[in-house]
Amino acid sequence: MRFLTLLLLMMLTTSTFAQSKPAYRLYNAKGKKVSYKKMLRKIGKADVVLFGELHNNAIAHWLQLEVTKDLAEDHRLVLGAEMMETDNQEALELYLADSIDYRGLDTLARLWPNYKTDYAPLIDWAKQNQRPFIATNIPRRYARLVHRQDFGALDTLSDNEKQWIAPLPIPFDITLPQYQKILDMMGDHGSPKLVKAQAIKDATMAHRIVQNLEENAMFLHFNGAFHSDFFEGIVWYLAQYQDDLSVATISTVTQADISNLEEEYEGKADFILCVDEDVTTTY
Repeated sequence: MRFLTLLLLMMLTTSTFAQSKPAYRLYNAKGKKVSYKKMLRKIGKADVVLFGELHNNAIAHWLQLEVTKDLAEDHRLVLGAEMMETDNQEALELYLADSIDYRGLDTLARLWPNYKTDYAPLIDWAKQNQRPFIATNIPRRYARLVHRQDFGALDTLSDNEKQWIAPLPIPFDITLPQYQKILDMMGDHGSPKLVKAQAIKDATMAHRIVQNLEENAMFLHFNGAFHSDFFEGIVWYLAQYQDDLSVATISTVTQADISNLEEEYEGKADFILCVDEDVTTTY
């Protein structure tokens, strides 16, 4: 009888394990599995947290909101995002103050196509909790200008236009590995000006974060993972503008098998959100 009972328990345990199919796992920079609670505790010590997403990844967007709500239990938060451009801050402020509704925001600001599903929950959280939400990305027309003509073209902007970008001249190091990766990925279509267009985005986001830091508050920023992966991009520019900041990073990757982090993703961030590649995307 004892043998039959033990056999039944083993079968149930095996069945339960086989049915356990997590959509994601969390890893630290060394590729070790970590709990959500431990990640939250570690990033909670930072002045700035950069949550690097894959723009169409549903799990990343869900976790961004969960991290926001959980960090807010012990921290005053200032939120910000690449997905809102600096010259749309006024429209964003009107929305946060309930002076305009979603339709008004959509009319006045350049919202991303996936705004309703992926970013509205974060901005609405800020609105409901009366916390700032900062538009950090350079207006795309200025990034395109750099891509076409180089940094020098920014000197021709009016003083009013220059308020929407990082102070000129911006620091720049094309030898940074992530910038070199852009050149490698683009092949014959890559150029130093393309990398500079990326850099002016990184610089502007970092500048806006530093501009909007509040005393005794944490800045939680949402951006495409490439902008902060391997502690470059925004992280590098934050160090140029205020080198005493404590910065924590999260990156998002997808794998067919999430039971172990693939070696190429180790060191990508302080914490890596590894999502099953079969998870439905938002677009």
